[in-house]
Amino acid sequence: MLRRTGIIGTLIGLIALLLAAPAALAAPSAPAASGCGVLASGGSAAAERAVAAACAQVDAGTWYTWGGGHGAQPGATYGQVDPTDPASEHDPERLGFDCSGLVRYAYAQATGSDILNGVAGRQYYTVRAAARFTAAEGTAPLLPGDLLAYGTSQSLHHIAIYLGAGKMVEAKQSGTHLMVSDVRLGGDYFGAVRVNTGAITGHVFQTWGTGVWTKTAPSVGAGRVYAFPGPTTIRVECQKHAEVVTSDGYTNDAWAYLPDYKAWMTNIYIQGPAWLDGVPTCT
Repeated sequence: MLRRTGIIGTLIGLIALLLAAPAALAAPSAPAASGCGVLASGGSAAAERAVAAACAQVDAGTWYTWGGGHGAQPGATYGQVDPTDPASEHDPERLGFDCSGLVRYAYAQATGSDILNGVAGRQYYTVRAAARFTAAEGTAPLLPGDLLAYGTSQSLHHIAIYLGAGKMVEAKQSGTHLMVSDVRLGGDYFGAVRVNTGAITGHVFQTWGTGVWTKTAPSVGAGRVYAFPGPTTIRVECQKHAEVVTSDGYTNDAWAYLPDYKAWMTNIYIQGPAWLDGVPTCT
């Protein structure tokens, strides 16, 4: 009787293990020894793939290199010497990423398309923003894959990828490998953006020129918000007639409002007619 009971108990245990197996297989894999991985639920599948791509580089021991990751295609590149940082002297010998190069690579791997090409400022102000979060909101609304930016509205100098549980993955500085860090909410933490990996909505245009500033109001004398380092994809919400501007041989009084920057720019530097087709007048 005891032997028979033991056999039955063993069979019940085996059945329980078999029933539990599909659930175990479906569970997300645990973070690697580095602690890099998706540490919270709620992120999109694409965002989780971006986290996985960045974490694979952490686990591979990839270097930070100044300017790394900004080649013709997303991926690690040899860096450059940063004239302001003596620790970067070996960056030209190291294959790796800087902060925005890592973000670019991670989302390219996640989506199969180079959707976040550019420096930290351009990535934060992307037309692919699904949501934005201020520094005052902290980490409470953030999901894995969100991008955390550091600096000011005029100069964002660093960007990282949120993992969840107050952690982020980043390419931090010369002389170090890519790493997992605690989210730094003090100092110059500026805010976060959630990336829309689907279709871009709204009126989308391209700028031209270099060092073109956006403004707090439709006026040359208004405060500066952000300077486009080169041709950039932008989303225009509306346009209005305001201060007349003459620049680079063109004169125009039309200004466009860019919701992703909460700023204005003269239509002179937006490719297209002086008054943009299909864009409503600002009320």
